[in-house]
Amino acid sequence: MRVLKKYIALYFAFFRASLTADLEFRMNFTTKIVTDIFWYAAQIASFEVIFNFTGTIGDWNRADVRVFLGVLFVIDGLYMVIFSSSLDAFSDSVRKGNLDLLLTKPVNSQFMISCQRASPAHVGNVLMAVGWLVWALSQHENVSWWRLLWLLLTIPGGALIFYSLRFFFSAMAVVFARAENISYLWYHIYKLGLRPDTIYVPWLNYLVLSFLPVGLIASVPARLVLGTAQSWLALWVVFVGGLCLFLSNRFWELTLRKYASASS
Repeated sequence: MRVLKKYIALYFAFFRASLTADLEFRMNFTTKIVTDIFWYAAQIASFEVIFNFTGTIGDWNRADVRVFLGVLFVIDGLYMVIFSSSLDAFSDSVRKGNLDLLLTKPVNSQFMISCQRASPAHVGNVLMAVGWLVWALSQHENVSWWRLLWLLLTIPGGALIFYSLRFFFSAMAVVFARAENISYLWYHIYKLGLRPDTIYVPWLNYLVLSFLPVGLIASVPARLVLGTAQSWLALWVVFVGGLCLFLSNRFWELTLRKYASASS
């Protein structure tokens, strides 16, 4: 418990420092919020247009997809607040030698790498995402509110999967001096999770729910709330989230063995 309190306190110290730094450039702070609003609007608009011409996509109707997007936006917003700034700058940290300094800190190096920079501007995006999700659920005819308890398990699990997969691709920068193209590969894989899982052909649906589990980030949590998924899938999301976090840590330890200091 003492260790947990230490890391929570450390994260909030990072958050306060990041907020102070962001407020020095208020236009950039505002731009981050506006950019994500446009991204949310683009995702919503693309599905709304499609549903003007068809009643269902796979076995998802318009109301179902609105709930799916709400879950996706919440998880994406949490990732953006906590991890995005640090992991997006990971490759530069390795190339410029900043990683050397971070590795000397008396805390877990993966935590330090992942959380040193927060993105307070995206807190507003999380609030908007929660608002959209609440609205989408209130407009759905078949939502039983007790099923919202599934979100207490699956949103953290989905967020862990999101973070762990992103960290895996970021950590490759330790082996490859410039890993921007590898990061692009991650974004293409993540795009598979931006669509409801059952719209894919069976083999691809199986892939995004197992070996490349981006379908577990938002699709399964949404289907559990809507009552169209079996209950054991909630445990699967939590298990895969924990497994991905463990494997990302093992991969990180492996890459550190191959790390050659930028100052060496």
